Amino acid sequence: MKILIDINHPAHVHYFRNFSKIMQEKGHKILFVSRNKEMSHRLLNLYNIPFIDRGKGRDGKIGRLIYLAYADLKLIQISLKFKPDLFLNFLHPYPSQVAKLLGIPSLVFSDTEHASLHHKLTVPFATKVFTPSCYSIDLGEKQIRFNSFMELSYLHPKYFTPNPEILKLLNVNILDKFVIVRFVSWNAVHDMGHSGITLENKKRAVLELSKFAKVFISSEGELPEDLEKYRIRIPFDKIHDALYYSSLLFGESGTMASEAAMLGTPSIFINSNRLGYLDEQEHKYGLVSNFRASKEDQEKAINRAIEILREDRGKERYNKLREELLINCADTTQFMVNEVLKYEQ
Repeated sequence: MKILIDINHPAHVHYFRNFSKIMQEKGHKILFVSRNKEMSHRLLNLYNIPFIDRGKGRDGKIGRLIYLAYADLKLIQISLKFKPDLFLNFLHPYPSQVAKLLGIPSLVFSDTEHASLHHKLTVPFATKVFTPSCYSIDLGEKQIRFNSFMELSYLHPKYFTPNPEILKLLNVNILDKFVIVRFVSWNAVHDMGHSGITLENKKRAVLELSKFAKVFISSEGELPEDLEKYRIRIPFDKIHDALYYSSLLFGESGTMASEAAMLGTPSIFINSNRLGYLDEQEHKYGLVSNFRASKEDQEKAINRAIEILREDRGKERYNKLREELLINCADTTQFMVNEVLKYEQ
């Protein structure tokens, strides 16, 4: 088979890189096409994955419309040359639209309920849409639910082994408590109309958490001078090692909150966008604490973070919860392989 995988966000590289390796070992041909967004190309190069650059996106409604036409045309040109048997991607419209036009099956994964615009532009053109079983909305007859999370496509113990060398880079030892605080830029399409933690509460959170643990900030944007000294300074591909050994993840990123949970690290998620997978990781497994972005909830989130840091043998308890999660959940990458192979002729 020839499979075209289109990457629209750095996280998508992680979702499909193990799938790609397994399928190529089985003799199938994989072509990655990637938008030039943030660290997508750096990650592809890190994992020695050849790709075709489809350029940067555009901002604003008109800019996004222009880029939609450009990306579709670019993918048509690539497809006519590569002749794929199947398109695979995480929820975004370009590959499914082109696949529909060319009469090629298009398989889409999604775990983001509030990405309503992408749903409207993608689902009608896709062949199948795969979502975690906890997905809180019904996408119709094309939707197939699977009992797992996207982050287990790369953080399942089959694919990820934490490297303790990260402790040296962070200048901490195995018994030290440390917290990773994550702030996002709020520039994504599905973030429109939403905002996160206030600057006042960002500073308060760092101050309060630093009383119980060493604090490292991961931020998509600039930080005020008094917070810049907390910025984590490690190679970009070592963040999952840091998450594994950390005592807590506190912040605005749904992906990183779920990554922490997959690694047995409790996380605090502050965001008014609700995510089914984080709700399940809270209510079924106790690995995530979800809060809205209201000032009242921001206060509650800081207090909850302090409670977690003050727990005795907390890391041991959360690791047991992780073990329960791993027992209950499927290997997401193997699920992908099984579904794609159904289209093998």
